[in-house]
Amino acid sequence: MRQAGRSLPEYRALRGSGTILDAIADADLACELTLQPVRRYGVDAAILYSDIVVPVAAIGFGVDVAPGTGPVVDQPFTSTADLQRLRPLEPDVDTPYVLDTVRNLVRDLPADVPLIGFAGAPFTVASYLIEGKPSRTWLRTKAMMHGDEPLWHALMDRLADLAITSLHSQLDAGARAIQLFDSWAGCLSPMDYERFVLPHSRKVFDAVARPGVPMIHFGVDTGELLGLMASAGATVMGVDWRVPLDAARTRVPDGMPLQGNLDPAVCAAPWDAVAAATRDVLARNAGNPGHVFNLGHGVMPELDPGILEQVVELVHAEGRADGVANADPA
Repeated sequence: MRQAGRSLPEYRALRGSGTILDAIADADLACELTLQPVRRYGVDAAILYSDIVVPVAAIGFGVDVAPGTGPVVDQPFTSTADLQRLRPLEPDVDTPYVLDTVRNLVRDLPADVPLIGFAGAPFTVASYLIEGKPSRTWLRTKAMMHGDEPLWHALMDRLADLAITSLHSQLDAGARAIQLFDSWAGCLSPMDYERFVLPHSRKVFDAVARPGVPMIHFGVDTGELLGLMASAGATVMGVDWRVPLDAARTRVPDGMPLQGNLDPAVCAAPWDAVAAATRDVLARNAGNPGHVFNLGHGVMPELDPGILEQVVELVHAEGRADGVANADPA
């Protein structure tokens, strides 16, 4: 998850207190913040230090990320006229710092540690633009979906194009995998997801698919949507902690790799409890080679980095399914 470094003291010392968009715009800083958790934890991949609202902020829609709040919008999206505020992204002009960060990471990461780039899925970005801030009800978003369907689809189409352009630019700069975050899709019923969201997520995956490039799809509280989300075209499904991994496998196509899904909050418990929970995830995977062990959502700032180091060590020692180490979590 992109918040991998948030619990590290070296992250807090370097990151400072300003908006994350300022940190992302400093390619050297963003590169170092991406590298910190790789060095500390010894994980098998790096995820770009960035944010899902970078493209809409970069084209001047009026988005910021308020510390302690999240994305906020000065003038929320309300009408057809607002479509004109969503011009196409020009990565070399609008987000050159992201491309510089990716290139620096390709240079600095060990050859066997791939960089994962990412973008926000159209629905989740739309929810921020319409609500104007994080929401627990998504009232305005759902009202627009159902009350002005042509406008809704026009907005989603623009946001899909932004995600496509951003992801292509990251891959062209050297990222070796991508992840599409639809963080808040879990607020939708399966019927609404299929009608209002799925076509646009599918458009993104269809457009960015490249041979040999894994594409991960993730959302929070999406247990009832896993099958539909998998049909959007990703090659890996991310699973949050609410759905047991073995149950998740019954909801996606046979053989589809999964990513997840240790509850991040469990990592605040004593090590014996964390180890038991980690082994439970491994046991539910049952030695399936299509598994990327991860938390079921982002790292919390309060977590002890030492515990997370032990989680990585345990997974490397007991969870490997490639014959390198003992694959039996028992």
